[in-house]
Amino acid sequence: MSQAPSHLNQPLGGNAMPRFAGLASMMRLPVTTSARGLDAAFIGVPLDIGTSNRSGTRFGPRQIRAESCLLRPYNMATGAAPFDALQVADLGDVPINTYSLPKSVDIITAFYDEVLGHGCVPLTLGGDHTIALPILRAVAKRHGPVALIHVDAHADINDDMFGEKIAHGTPFRRAVEEGLLAGDKVWQIGLRGTGYAADDFDWPRQQGFTVVPAHEVWYQSLTPLMAQVRERIGPEHPVYISFDIDGLDPSYAAGTGTPEIGGLSVPQGLEIVRGCRGLNVVGCDLVEVSPPYDTSGNTALLAANLLYEMLCVLPGVPYR
Repeated sequence: MSQAPSHLNQPLGGNAMPRFAGLASMMRLPVTTSARGLDAAFIGVPLDIGTSNRSGTRFGPRQIRAESCLLRPYNMATGAAPFDALQVADLGDVPINTYSLPKSVDIITAFYDEVLGHGCVPLTLGGDHTIALPILRAVAKRHGPVALIHVDAHADINDDMFGEKIAHGTPFRRAVEEGLLAGDKVWQIGLRGTGYAADDFDWPRQQGFTVVPAHEVWYQSLTPLMAQVRERIGPEHPVYISFDIDGLDPSYAAGTGTPEIGGLSVPQGLEIVRGCRGLNVVGCDLVEVSPPYDTSGNTALLAANLLYEMLCVLPGVPYR
């Protein structure tokens, strides 16, 4: 196997420093304060003041980084070698205001405006799903209305929660209202659970979204579905991936705030992300990991792997 170019950052290897030691950055990559010169960057958004049930996602970025120490640079399943071509680093955490959700939303957008201004693709460690709205605001400023691949147990299109327009159950309603999404290129995969009315998932369909409830794909490979997604979106349109860890069944990912039984499997989650190869992915997030409910660390480990898989499908990544 050939050596990666020497000028590109590489994850710190387990033979250079024990995996349980060293700086706990994402994949043990260098930490920097500017996106200048980066092709992609991991960014933490330690927010949980938008949650409606169990809190704790403010600790998500730190725990995901800790568990990511087990990851290595090459994807043995797909052949992706992201560190052979992309300059990647960890940009640390967005300095949110832990006492104000509205102020935090503005802080997040401003942070991502700067990152995107350098042509850097952000890969976000959440944080609760509120963060998708301010990130999409920044992404749409640069790329226009984006296609969306949204994995979740919940549609997150509530009009309000306790009278509030911004919370972790409202981001995609606001995104539609603000013209941030290309409605006919939005896919919501894994929706399920109980609701307040029989038509709870009809609003996204009315916006042109394709809704794929979890029970419709139980025991199935999602590779054919992702072929449909790629055909519908096309290779040029900018795409954002938003992956709520509760889209997966709680038997795999118990460390989250609003778990729902009957979810997607880990292989299905991998098929979704790997199926994004060939799309013009301009940003990604992995949200709703709550370490206080993740006693084994397995949920954070799963999140770290999914974020790595997202890195592997970015444009420009070579495959061996």
